[in-house]
Amino acid sequence: MLSGAGLWARGARTLLPAPSCPHPPARLAMGCSPRGLWPALLALVLAVRLRASGAQQSATVANPVPGANPDLLPHFLVEPEDVYIVKNKPVTLTCKASPATQIYFKCNGEWVHQGDHITEHSTEKGSGLPMMEVRINISRQQVEKVFGLEEYWCQCVAWSSSGTTKSQKAYVRIAYLRKNFEQEPLAKEVSLEQGIILPCRPPEGIPPAEVEWLRNEDLVDPSLDPNVYVTREHSLVVRQARLADTANYTCVAKNIVARRRSSSASVTVYVNGGWSTWTEWSACSATCGRGWQKRSRSCTNPAPLNGGSFCEGQSGQKTACATLCPVDGGWTEWSKWSACALDCTRWRSRECSEPPPRNGGEECQGADLDTRNCTSDLCIHTASGPEDVALYVGLIAVAVCLVLLLLVLILVYCRKKEGLDSDVADSSILTSGFQPVSIKPTKADNSHLLTIQPDLSTTTTTYQGTLCPRQESSGPKFQLTNGHLLSPLGSGRHTLHHSSPASEAEDFVARLSTQNYFRSLPRGASNMAYGTFNFLGGRLMIPNTGISLLIPPDAIPRGKIYEIYLTLHKQEDVRLPLAGCQTLLSPIISCGPPGVLLTRPVILSMDHCGEPSPENWSLRLKKQSCEGTWEDVLHLGEESPAHLYYCQLEARACHVFTEQLGRFALVGEALSSAAAKRLKLLLFAPTACTSLEYTIRVYCLHDTHDALKEVIQLEKQMGGQLIEEPRVLHFKDSYHNLRLSIHDVPSSLWKSKLLVSYQEIPFYHIWNGGAQQFLHCTFALERFSPSTTDLACKIWVWQVEGDGQSFNVNFNINKDTRFAELLAPDNEGGVPALVGPSAFKIPFLIRQKIISSLDPPCGRGADWRTLAQKLHLDSHLGFFASKASPTAMILNLWEARHFPHGNLSQLAAAVADLGKQDTALFMVSEAEC
Repeated sequence: MLSGAGLWARGARTLLPAPSCPHPPARLAMGCSPRGLWPALLALVLAVRLRASGAQQSATVANPVPGANPDLLPHFLVEPEDVYIVKNKPVTLTCKASPATQIYFKCNGEWVHQGDHITEHSTEKGSGLPMMEVRINISRQQVEKVFGLEEYWCQCVAWSSSGTTKSQKAYVRIAYLRKNFEQEPLAKEVSLEQGIILPCRPPEGIPPAEVEWLRNEDLVDPSLDPNVYVTREHSLVVRQARLADTANYTCVAKNIVARRRSSSASVTVYVNGGWSTWTEWSACSATCGRGWQKRSRSCTNPAPLNGGSFCEGQSGQKTACATLCPVDGGWTEWSKWSACALDCTRWRSRECSEPPPRNGGEECQGADLDTRNCTSDLCIHTASGPEDVALYVGLIAVAVCLVLLLLVLILVYCRKKEGLDSDVADSSILTSGFQPVSIKPTKADNSHLLTIQPDLSTTTTTYQGTLCPRQESSGPKFQLTNGHLLSPLGSGRHTLHHSSPASEAEDFVARLSTQNYFRSLPRGASNMAYGTFNFLGGRLMIPNTGISLLIPPDAIPRGKIYEIYLTLHKQEDVRLPLAGCQTLLSPIISCGPPGVLLTRPVILSMDHCGEPSPENWSLRLKKQSCEGTWEDVLHLGEESPAHLYYCQLEARACHVFTEQLGRFALVGEALSSAAAKRLKLLLFAPTACTSLEYTIRVYCLHDTHDALKEVIQLEKQMGGQLIEEPRVLHFKDSYHNLRLSIHDVPSSLWKSKLLVSYQEIPFYHIWNGGAQQFLHCTFALERFSPSTTDLACKIWVWQVEGDGQSFNVNFNINKDTRFAELLAPDNEGGVPALVGPSAFKIPFLIRQKIISSLDPPCGRGADWRTLAQKLHLDSHLGFFASKASPTAMILNLWEARHFPHGNLSQLAAAVADLGKQDTALFMVSEAEC
């Protein structure tokens, strides 16, 4: 009996069999010599040991002979690989090893007959070692014999003098692809920008089928279209549906056996129709009296496509209108004839005021003045003789008496003027706002400082309204005996007029409308203020609009009385041409009458909605001429001190110095896409809801007080209420539209009737739209039950690629009024017109003392320049210096900026600091008080 070592040695010596002897599994059956039996036995022992040891069958395994050179073990140059049998075509497995003296295949644990091997012997170049290549063919029938039991596999075993080596296993499978898809894509109809998923599960097959998609028979390549991708489960996904995605889609499965096509799935991308904005109302159908107005909209924003639903609602609206009938003017009765003049003529006049022409009516025909020669008895004829000399002497004497009388009157006037100043100093009107500023005198006998204590025993009257002298007034008259603020106007009787009665406003507008320039003035008094002013000055305000006109003292020449008006125009009433990137930033305001003589600039204050910055905006003040053309009268930032116009620009308002009255507007031209204007966003809804439908109105308006006032008045007429706190959005000159959308509506209680995902306001409607100051969109909702009263949702308003705001709406539609106080109008000082010292916060005498003290240059720095620096107005020093009284300009600007809620103590503190630099400044003597 041979030991194991002897067996391995004997096998090594007898490894090469005789050429005629078959491979090891067949040698015993053919009666080979015992010498050739040992390699067969050795191979069988090796096979048993490998299987018993659990060695990996799929990788190359080497079994060296003990004591042999391991470098001479066979190594495979080519190993068999997995193959598929397609239909009935046999497959070939190949092995190639070096050094190798024998190579045989074993399939599913059984040796392949030697006759089935195709063997090629060769010698490896360089080393001279023997090299063998063996191939076998596997048929479909061989594989099918073991089908269902286990997979069919084959493996090579190579021999050399140093041992054996096994190759990896190669699996032979029958390839197929079934005809029917496990899941096919189905037809779909989706809206624009909605996602699309087309599932596809290919037929079963070996090897597994690869899947590709066809769109109208064209291959879909996700690498070329980022909007499309294919999942691991072979589903086709379109992220956002486009109109171009409307097509027939086919899923294609293929492997080495066949190519299968699914049924085509038709995908239709539809677009629901959306309403365009309403057109402007048409002209009234009746030129006089009651008629109709129409407006329309079209289902083109967007138009319905591919079966999308048409817009719900009416495409047209009709409303009643009434046009004022024209009234032709009529003459009054002729006045009485005048006295006969020296040229033997007399005259009489009449006016076109019974009635005055209105609403485009014709002017009166004929002359308003009639002149005729006097009769011979009334005419003074030229004569010569002693009687004429006496007549001339008498006339000269009368003239001398009149001159003396005039001198006396002038002297009395001057005395009354001094009395006026004294009484103004004592009046509580002048000291009501000025508090003590703690300026202590250097001497004990200094009687008074900047502050004058009010005399509580003095009775004063504040006159608010217009003061107009009338000679033939039929109304009540007042003798002004408890004050002498009006004494410079004369000692005659005056009628006190207030601007509040509607009849006075209509009468004032009617008188102005007789001139061509005033034809465009509004006919109502809510957006207009007017008053009669003299050299004492005053102030006009249009309540709740931020618009005012300050008329400083001595702006009107002494001896002159002007009836001045201030008007806010609706943008649809006045056409302001805009070019390029220009946009209107302020309301359009008129003050007049134009052409009146002013000795000092008045200050026109108004809001604006721009975000001023020199690098983003070019701001210009425009003024309309009497011919109707608009002209640039001021380029902000390039003002000249000697110019007729000057502007103090602030974050939300501007104050315009002007010596000429007229129609003004602030226009901005964007220099970059970062230029922005402020839009105020307001949410309104009905205060009461009796039906299932409910609407939320979103207003986008200029962030100015006048635009807010107009919206509030409109909503009051419609019965609306504010449902959320207003927000401000910065709208940039980026040519991107404004979008509005509603989200998170509780679907169990409410239904949104909006057919598109968002509403859109075009950019140019906001930036260049001069027809209206505000735009709005409506979100229509419908509740399922009348008992539903709570509404919670989100409303988003944003500019594409820009700023945005979000409203979290949560309120009760029947009883929630918590935001009503946010829109309560400000008082703004009460009445629209204030006349005289009551229009100013700084007492008159203190103002005069400050002006006389700070106007002269002072080496210690206590002059108007220091006051301007303390009030942060030092950027306008050049403009102030160009005026006769720089201090008066500073105080006028302070009055315009801080009325009616200005902090007078702040100004007093600034003046006090100047007083500390010069202790002799602002002293008021006993006589001056």
